[in-house]
Amino acid sequence: MTSATYDVIGVGNAIVDVLSPTEDDFLTRHGLDKGMMTLIDTDQAAALYDAMGPGIEVSGGSAANTLAGIASFGGNGAYLGKVRNDTLGGVFSHDIRAIGVDYRTPPATDGATTARCLIFVTPDAQRTMQTYLGISVELGPDDIDEGAIRDSQITYLEGYLFDPPAAKKAFVKAAEIAHAAGRKVALTLSDPFCVDRHRAEFMHLISGHVDIVFANEAETKSLFEVDNFDTALQQIRGHCEIAALTRSEKGAVIVAGDDIHVVDAAPVDRVIDTTGAGDLFAAGFLYGLTNGRTLVDCGRIGGLAAAEIIGHYGARPEMSLAKLLADSGI
Repeated sequence: MTSATYDVIGVGNAIVDVLSPTEDDFLTRHGLDKGMMTLIDTDQAAALYDAMGPGIEVSGGSAANTLAGIASFGGNGAYLGKVRNDTLGGVFSHDIRAIGVDYRTPPATDGATTARCLIFVTPDAQRTMQTYLGISVELGPDDIDEGAIRDSQITYLEGYLFDPPAAKKAFVKAAEIAHAAGRKVALTLSDPFCVDRHRAEFMHLISGHVDIVFANEAETKSLFEVDNFDTALQQIRGHCEIAALTRSEKGAVIVAGDDIHVVDAAPVDRVIDTTGAGDLFAAGFLYGLTNGRTLVDCGRIGGLAAAEIIGHYGARPEMSLAKLLADSGI
């Protein structure tokens, strides 16, 4: 296999995150489903944005958060995701490039506006996300940068993007290019409701095009329609080379063939905001994997990144993950 320019290239929804500390009664008044991600339209996005308290705005989206984490570890990453040539599109493009990710998609000159995710963080650190997907969901096969896919060790696909037919075709195109170049493909299932909507198609994608799957406990159980995590864990064997399954404070379980590795969660002083925990676990895991670490170490590095992210507001690291890793002894 030829050497790679990038460790990981992400394909996902290019979104600007707006995070705001919120009380539970705000969620009740506005009928928001606590702890879940709900898709909203343009009018709902405008009304909720007007009603929410002071917030911080930063380029986001699940796969973009993962690439930000990889950059913080010192890895080389690229990203494909669609924005409009508007103010928020400029915010997204500048932010992601400023942290060291090679952002590859030119802004669209017409169509819907740039996507945004309104994230309401309650005192118990749960995040309730109201997402307007805008032009991000219009990413299709023509937006796949074939050269960048071939030049990446791993192509990382974001399950949130899987709704539109064009995006599904883009995923398959990216996976086929990666495999033809001798590269690997990873997929994050993103959300239990996402799995509920696309269960059969996700299984087809995983079995035919994906080498590495990231999922939390709820997503894993949803994929196989079972109530027991251990049952789901056994069923995912054989569908992919590696399954990295996260279980919050219980740590993670890594399944690879006949091997099962249980990895403890990294210690954290206080959980402030769980936004991005799974994204940053994937960042640490993929950074470890593309740098020749064992699967156990990959899980521990992922846990280290997740612990950093849940200790503060926002889905981007506030500390250098490279320094955290160096100091950890992993």
